Amino acid sequence: MKKIKFLMLAIMAMMTTTAFVACSDDDDDNKAVSNMERYQKEVDNYVKSQKKKSKAILLVAFGSTWQQAYDAFDLTREEYAKEFPDYDVFLSFSSAICINRAMAAENTAARSFYEPKYWLEAFGRVQYSEIIVQSMQVIPGEEFSRVVNAMKDFGNNSNGDLDDKYMSQVTLKLGMPLMYTVDDTRILANALHANFSKYAQKGAMLFMGHGNPDEYDTYKANVRYTQLEEALSALNKNYFVGTVDMADNFKVQVRGRMMEAGLSSGYVYCAPLMSIAGDHAHNDMAGDDDAWDNGFEENEDGEVEDTSWKKYFSHMGYSIDENTFKDNGSDALVKGLLEYSNIRALYKNHTRQAETVDFYHSMYPEE
Repeated sequence: MKKIKFLMLAIMAMMTTTAFVACSDDDDDNKAVSNMERYQKEVDNYVKSQKKKSKAILLVAFGSTWQQAYDAFDLTREEYAKEFPDYDVFLSFSSAICINRAMAAENTAARSFYEPKYWLEAFGRVQYSEIIVQSMQVIPGEEFSRVVNAMKDFGNNSNGDLDDKYMSQVTLKLGMPLMYTVDDTRILANALHANFSKYAQKGAMLFMGHGNPDEYDTYKANVRYTQLEEALSALNKNYFVGTVDMADNFKVQVRGRMMEAGLSSGYVYCAPLMSIAGDHAHNDMAGDDDAWDNGFEENEDGEVEDTSWKKYFSHMGYSIDENTFKDNGSDALVKGLLEYSNIRALYKNHTRQAETVDFYHSMYPEE
């Protein structure tokens, strides 16, 4: 399942890159430039029409094409607008694939999210005096690095068209991911315990995060999942945290830790440890993909592919409550973190504690 998805994403990413920069003749090159200019113009016009305050907040998520995810993002943005009344609030996706699919109305009505670089450029053109970029990532990994790089490009005026005086005076702040520090993992553990304790009392409560592959473990962020499991375990030994991409922390290794803890049977409950419930939550965790053939064959990384967490643990002898593997109903657990008010509150606290960054002056050390 995962290999096929990676192949499809890689092909689409290549197609996206080709559409923007890898054209073979002058006509295509001109078309690519015009496409980017068109996106910038669309964002410019939107920001101009929505500018009511002197300061702005940009929420940056990886993205999705699920309506459930859009609803969670919309709710979050609405709350931000209410709780940060001195700021105009906007939402951006960092994934070109998700942006393109959203524009193409793959699963829902067409929507335009655009990359952070377009929003930041538009903010500079209308000259917001303060800009807070809030990462909606869970860990400070690969996707968080994209957020930082977009801010660096803006702070360094990479397009060379923003006013130097404005760039030297604008306040640029960065709101950190949900588990940026070790202390954050303990804070998140308490919030998760408040939401999921009743399931941990009845069986194994598993959280499925994304994680970075080892070769892309930016900022060594994968350790946050281990630290979160340790913090949760202090509250109830039935909590476990696995991922779809972190080596040695797939569902197979999660089961190994469960066995060591004496949980070889009983009920298993699963929830996504991701800001929204999208493909990973609905398919990798709660889907019906099943490669069982009188047993499972593990790949070279020790993972069982083409099998959801629900099906895997069912075959391993655990009991599954199907109602919890739905995205609606009182017992449904297929919900992103942004669908819980106390988790949204943690993101907003990170925004209030956003750190000022000075990428502009990093270009001019003599000043």
